[in-house]
Amino acid sequence: MSDDKSVYKVIINAPIDKVWAELVKTDEVLPFFFGAVCKSTGDLTVGAPIAMQTKSGKYRSVVGKVLAFDPPYRYAHTFKFTGYDDPPCTVTYELKEVEEGVEFSLITTNVPTDTKTEKGMAQGGKFIVDTFKSVVENGQPSFGGRMMLSVMGLFEPFTPKVSRSENWDFSTILKLNSD
Repeated sequence: MSDDKSVYKVIINAPIDKVWAELVKTDEVLPFFFGAVCKSTGDLTVGAPIAMQTKSGKYRSVVGKVLAFDPPYRYAHTFKFTGYDDPPCTVTYELKEVEEGVEFSLITTNVPTDTKTEKGMAQGGKFIVDTFKSVVENGQPSFGGRMMLSVMGLFEPFTPKVSRSENWDFSTILKLNSD
């Protein structure tokens, strides 16, 4: 496991409360999280389990537990791809008001090295921050982001069986994070 961290930053031209509200939405499609829906057992609070699932609810691609929730500045959670055997890492979102709007940082830490998780995090970080900026500022992803999301939606039937939602109920997710 690596103690290194990767940081993906972008300046978003919007008030911090608007940026925060978009980041912590639950129960609706989030284009910047590859079209996933963030589910939990209630409000996003420290200790709550989370799952990023497909719009249909059949698959959960990412699961974790909320580690920090300090509106509107910081949100952190553990992060595990359900399709990989790799251990969880940590994802932190930091918001800082700057003259141009909000500096939004996505920070990954303790990503297991030389794993599929490491590769996936490296590929996804830039897409997430760029798409998040576009959604907050324009109400939708960029044209390229929309094209990528429409193609990704076609692949749901090919998702590994291990990622089926029934394999990742919230009690299973909480046990995973307490190991």
